[in-house]
Amino acid sequence: MADTVYKLLSKIYTPEDLRLLPVPELPELCDELRCFIIDAVSSNPGHFGASLGVVELAVALHYSYNTPADKIVWDVGHQAYPHKILTERRERFHTNRKLGGISGFPKMAESKYDAFGVGHSSTSISAALGMAIASKIKGDKSKAVAIIGDGALTGGMAFEGLNHAGVEKSDLLVVLNDNNMAIDPNVGALKEYLMDITTSATYNKFKDEVWGVLGFMNKMGPNYQKMAQKFEKSIKSIFLKRSNLFEALNFRYFGPVDGHDVVYMARILKDMQRIRGPKLLHIITKKGKGYKPAEENQTAWHAPGKFDKITGEKIVATKPKASSPKYQDVFGKTIVELARNDKDIIGITPAMPTGCSLTYMMEEMPDRAFDVGIAEQHAVTFATGLAAQGLKPFCNIYSTFMQRAFDQVIHDAALQKLNVVFCMDRGGLVGEDGATHHGVFDIAYMRMIPDMVVSAPMNEIELRNLMYTANNYNQGAFSIRYPRGEGVYSEWQKPFKEITIGKGEILREGSDIAILSIGHPGNFVLNAIDTLNDVDRQKVAHYNMIFVKPIDEDILHFVGKNFKQVITVEDGTVVGGFGSAVLEFFSDNGYKANVERLGVPDKWIEHGKPDELYRLCGFDSLSIAQRIKELLN
Repeated sequence: MADTVYKLLSKIYTPEDLRLLPVPELPELCDELRCFIIDAVSSNPGHFGASLGVVELAVALHYSYNTPADKIVWDVGHQAYPHKILTERRERFHTNRKLGGISGFPKMAESKYDAFGVGHSSTSISAALGMAIASKIKGDKSKAVAIIGDGALTGGMAFEGLNHAGVEKSDLLVVLNDNNMAIDPNVGALKEYLMDITTSATYNKFKDEVWGVLGFMNKMGPNYQKMAQKFEKSIKSIFLKRSNLFEALNFRYFGPVDGHDVVYMARILKDMQRIRGPKLLHIITKKGKGYKPAEENQTAWHAPGKFDKITGEKIVATKPKASSPKYQDVFGKTIVELARNDKDIIGITPAMPTGCSLTYMMEEMPDRAFDVGIAEQHAVTFATGLAAQGLKPFCNIYSTFMQRAFDQVIHDAALQKLNVVFCMDRGGLVGEDGATHHGVFDIAYMRMIPDMVVSAPMNEIELRNLMYTANNYNQGAFSIRYPRGEGVYSEWQKPFKEITIGKGEILREGSDIAILSIGHPGNFVLNAIDTLNDVDRQKVAHYNMIFVKPIDEDILHFVGKNFKQVITVEDGTVVGGFGSAVLEFFSDNGYKANVERLGVPDKWIEHGKPDELYRLCGFDSLSIAQRIKELLN
């Protein structure tokens, strides 16, 4: 993308440059910024629709606030591309989400303009409130703004932040970016409440006429300000026919306003800086704004991959006809298959029905599949309530987001021995989303919980059989973790077979080295062994353990007695993970084998293609083969 194409944007490297523009030129800048994002993401895939929807907001914020002294906290983070481009990263934006390039999410270590690192949702209000109170304590005049939207307001933590902020007199602005979407359409009573506000034609028409009067009264002193506030509240309560939720929490509420009118947004954001105390500005935006295919199919264009920016046609790499399915689709189709024969099965997801493929069940059995919004804690305890009444909930949550419900998994599910099946999608290194989204801790944090079954399938057939086994299990919580992306079999819909809990399988016999693997990386081990010469291949045994807890003690006793060299392979942290479980067993039983753990090391792994990250961590097929050769020699 040549800078000469962008008359205004090419001159803007920092928000200081932006603030030199006259206000009438801001709409043209927004057009250029939107085109820049379309150009960039069409060739270098990333999050698309959410960022297009906040172009005007990002421009207005940096135009009206003195960033980076004033702090802007973006929630979720996948809506922050316009912010990144305006803050010294336009010329590096082609490296977005690539190994060694800039992150796809705000990151404090990357830029002074990224006030807070985000990737998970519903954190912005709490973080910005902390910054606002810090400014008050230190006596400086910097301001804090939280931008929350894309479904993040359904997260309980957002309400915890609002509840606290309402009793503080700190200078906090919350911008509610209301586009009625997360990745999938928003759900719940809050969505209906916001819809009532945004569609109240009478209130919105009258509001526009009154705001001019209120703005004048606000400038005339404290007494007039109080009169203006009372008058404004009366208008809202009359026309909306209900009390305002945000004002009940002691926030001054403004809106709803057109989030794509950059000139008006810049003015109102400047005016609101003169109003003391916590404030909420409700803006209406459209996800995918300015690119017709993204506006018309917002879920598909959340992160569309490569596409032709002119035609909107997605560019899909050519694959063999008999390619294997994604693990998420195996889950989605298998739960439907199981539920057809068991009326007690319930499906649950916190706002990821498309991502985890629960959509199959939602379409066929809408009364038995629930999208509970971005609310992982609620999802888990909701599942336990169902289980307490004899139903069989399958709670599907991405591994990295399951961390947010850790207490509920322990206290509400495991402690009470309730039969909840936790299906953790995106286990392991997920690729370009980076450190905020890698699901590398679930093996370690699940295996520490008493009575928790911890399992990981090596392929799609094993995933469906683990789901079948878990559905028949009645002794407590059962976790199944599987990776993002494709499995290994094209013909995977085999008849169900129950797997004996706590039992693995031997895949190859050998004499010198025993390799113990858990989950999908077992396929990396198979590929590595296949690259060895005939002599070396006979020396390597391979065991697919399937379960981390209860672990197969018969296999471990055999390996401990017969092998001096042992390698464990996992796509999770080596600290407290599967390899640690093997070491603990050997230590407890006096085995002296040399155990080498391959997996995710004890450091943060940034973004890159999955194959690049496997190699970086040393457990791709080539790295495993190389280590085998070194040990044999």
